[in-house]
Amino acid sequence: MTSAQTSPLAFLKGHGTENDFVIVPDTENVIDLSPAAVARLCDRRAGIGADGVLHVVRSAAHPEARPMADEAEWFMDYRNADGSVAEMCGNGVRVFARYLQHAGHVTAGEVSVATRGGVKRVHLDKDGSVTVRMGKALLPEAGVTVTVDGRSWPARNVNMGNPHAVAFVDDLAHAGTLYDEPPYAPASVYPDGVNIEFVADRGPRHVAMRVHERGAAETRSCGTGACAVAVATARRDGTDPAATGTPVTYTVDVLGGTLVITEHPDGEIEMTGPAVIVAEGTVEPSWLDA
Repeated sequence: MTSAQTSPLAFLKGHGTENDFVIVPDTENVIDLSPAAVARLCDRRAGIGADGVLHVVRSAAHPEARPMADEAEWFMDYRNADGSVAEMCGNGVRVFARYLQHAGHVTAGEVSVATRGGVKRVHLDKDGSVTVRMGKALLPEAGVTVTVDGRSWPARNVNMGNPHAVAFVDDLAHAGTLYDEPPYAPASVYPDGVNIEFVADRGPRHVAMRVHERGAAETRSCGTGACAVAVATARRDGTDPAATGTPVTYTVDVLGGTLVITEHPDGEIEMTGPAVIVAEGTVEPSWLDA
C-alpha cells in the first residue's frame, strides 16, 4: 500500500476449513500491497489476523495475469502471512470464489480463477461446498529427509503448482510444534522453500495431516497440501488412477475440518470443502502505513 492511498482500505475476512484470509478487493489493481502491509494485516495480535491475503484483481488489470484474462476474468494475487508471494493456495481459491459470489460477480455454478499456478476451475455447489479442479500433480524423483526432535522420515516430493514434501508418521504429535520450518535435506531439492505435511492413517482411504506452510508456520488447513497428501498416500498404497482407469478418493482431516480429494485417471485432482465469509470492514491507511 502506498502513501498515496488515503481512503480506508476495504477488506473481508473468510476461511476454508479454518485456513483464514484477509480479502482485499481491488478490481483495477490500484492498491500496492507491500510485503510489510500484508504482514501487518495478517498479524494476529496487532492486525486483523490471517494465514494470508487474497488480493482480488481483474486478470486484465494485472501484468502477471493478463495472459490468462481470456480464460479467467479474476486473478487471485495470493500473499503469505509474511508478505511473500505464493503460486497457489487451494483453500484460498475456494474462499476467493465464495467472495466473488458474495460480491455478486458470479453466481452458483462454474467460475474460472487465474492464479500463479495457472487457471483453476471452481464449482460453487448449492449445498455451500466448493469444488476446485486443482490440475495435475507432478511427482519429481528427488525427495528429502525431514527431521523433528531427533526423528527422521523420508518425504515424497509432490508439486501442486507449489512444492510439497509429504512425510508419513505414526503419530501427528511427532511433527512437534511446527512454529519453525522443520529441517530437511538436501535443501537444494526445494530452492524456494517448501510446504511440509506430516500424515497419519485414520482408516481405509482416510488420513489426517498437519502442515507447516511456507511463510505462515503451521496452519489449520492447506488445500494444495491435502491434494499432495492424497496423491502421495495413493502411491504409497500402490494406487495410480492413470494405471487403473478408476478415480480414487481420499478423505483428508486437517486441524480445521475435512477435505475430500479425488484423483481422476487423466491426472486431474478435485478438492471439495467449505468456504465461508465471516466479516467485512475497513482499515485506516495511517495504521497500515505505520
